[in-house]
Amino acid sequence: MATPLSDTSLSPLKTVAVVGLGTMGTGITEVLAKAGREVVGIDISEAAAAQAVAALESSTARAVARGRLTEQERADALARVRTSTDLRAAADVDLVIEVAPESYEIKHQIFRELDGIVRPETILATGTNALSVTRLAADSARPERVLGLHFFNPAPAMKLVEVVSSVLTAPTAVTAVTNLALDLGKEPVAVGDRPGFVADGLLFGYLNQAAAMYEAKYASREDIDAAMRLGCGLPMGPLALLDLIGIDTARTVLDAMYTESRDRLHAPAPILKQLSEAGLTGRKSGRGFYTYEAPGSATVVRDALTPLEGAAPTPGRTVRSVGVAGSGTMASGIAEVFAKAGYDVVLAARSEEKAQAAKARIGKSLSRSVDKGRMTAEAAAQTLDRITAAGGYDAFADVDLAVEAVAEDLDVKRQLFAALDKVCKPGAVLATTTSSLPVVACARATSRPQDVIGMHFFNPAPAMKLVEVVRTVLTADDVHATVREVCATIRKHAVDCGDRAGFIVNALLFPYLNNAIKMVQEHYASLDDIDAAMKLGGGYPMGPFELLDVVGLDVSLAIEKVLHREFRDPGLAPAPLLEHLVAAGCLGRKTGRGFREYARR
Repeated sequence: MATPLSDTSLSPLKTVAVVGLGTMGTGITEVLAKAGREVVGIDISEAAAAQAVAALESSTARAVARGRLTEQERADALARVRTSTDLRAAADVDLVIEVAPESYEIKHQIFRELDGIVRPETILATGTNALSVTRLAADSARPERVLGLHFFNPAPAMKLVEVVSSVLTAPTAVTAVTNLALDLGKEPVAVGDRPGFVADGLLFGYLNQAAAMYEAKYASREDIDAAMRLGCGLPMGPLALLDLIGIDTARTVLDAMYTESRDRLHAPAPILKQLSEAGLTGRKSGRGFYTYEAPGSATVVRDALTPLEGAAPTPGRTVRSVGVAGSGTMASGIAEVFAKAGYDVVLAARSEEKAQAAKARIGKSLSRSVDKGRMTAEAAAQTLDRITAAGGYDAFADVDLAVEAVAEDLDVKRQLFAALDKVCKPGAVLATTTSSLPVVACARATSRPQDVIGMHFFNPAPAMKLVEVVRTVLTADDVHATVREVCATIRKHAVDCGDRAGFIVNALLFPYLNNAIKMVQEHYASLDDIDAAMKLGGGYPMGPFELLDVVGLDVSLAIEKVLHREFRDPGLAPAPLLEHLVAAGCLGRKTGRGFREYARR
């Protein structure tokens, strides 16, 4: 019978052994030493142990130079660290944190040896982000003292720590390491044992889809990464992040997740296997999705796939005046963007009253810019003067580019394009801002499908830098070139993609949001813990539930249904919890209640 942990596990964990002195192990050692813990760093390689000490000396010296540590604090922290190549150096510690390579065989061997070395009450923590904590614990002599303690890289900077319990873990062990994490200045999140836990469980599915999107030649690596940085505010694009994590590591995590979930979204994209087996594992090897200056370098260098800079092969059409169809927030935002860039703009709605209201909204937006010192009152007045409000689409007779921003309803859009076909002059470019509907269906409503293209702006259009430029199989080369040139003029970053559901951003974003809902639905983690995990562990500006409530649960459900219908993947089926909330009228901030409740204004 297993011996229960004694109450001494509730006292501060003063001495810690870190097994595995790679980047993560060295980072954890630094965090512990700075927080006053005595640390034994253990690695089978003397060179790795020496390299870890050198890295600690260098990192703490930088901290002193930046005023984050005093010389005395640095000296004290370094004095608290000793290294060894023998696991027996962990004999008297209170806690062991294992961060060896992601291999059951290696980790099992370490845990078996530790069983015969450490004291009965010593807690054994694995730093795995992919393997089963339960499986590791089950083979231990004292499974109740085994748990997961998942730090994020770089450990000194990242605040999140996932505390992973198996069904065998003693609550006292969880309490002890949670208190330690708090004492280290970290934010611990308690999670159960499933591959990827919360942060990586959501992150790696998204990374895998991005790799598959690139492999399918749907969009370039640069456009996929730029789309997610600029469209979602992420610190890095998914392919650059895969190179940083290590493509071999990502494949291991996804393999473990797929073995558990059998969700096709977790089945590693074939390109991950191909790159791994070719030794192209990312930054550490000097080449992955991108090519780097040297192994370990963060500096990307040109290679055969880097797009050429300079003039487009096909010249675009001349655009002097722009028509914007619609009267909502998106339409007025797009009209403001074009007017600020010097274009003459016709803002047309179904009635003069709606058009004037949209123009008035632009006036208020420009006034706010003046108040914040972003533009002069004179420039704001000139911008507003360039906009003509019209109560019908006949006013588009002379525009060179017509951009529709009406309701996300295919019948409504098709009717509008049929009307634009009759009104707009020959050679005018017709663009739709749809985020989820087929652009070609809008094109087929006209007699000139070659002139139709997607220009997917992001809300709020004046602030968001991204435009997804969506070509159909019928779009003319000079129409594509025209829109690219216009995007440059209005100072937006254009990314090219084909005409399929979700384009780049929504096709990668909404499955991630849907998987977060499934985690809550399955009672795996709370809203707050998931939001905290993605902000602290993934660098996301908002957690998934914050974002869902801002976007609107009805909008989110509609996009997820479109993705599911197009790709026919069971893993993309909208989470029932989302459907229930929408059916109940809980649509997010706009109704005062979504996943959370909001104060009525």
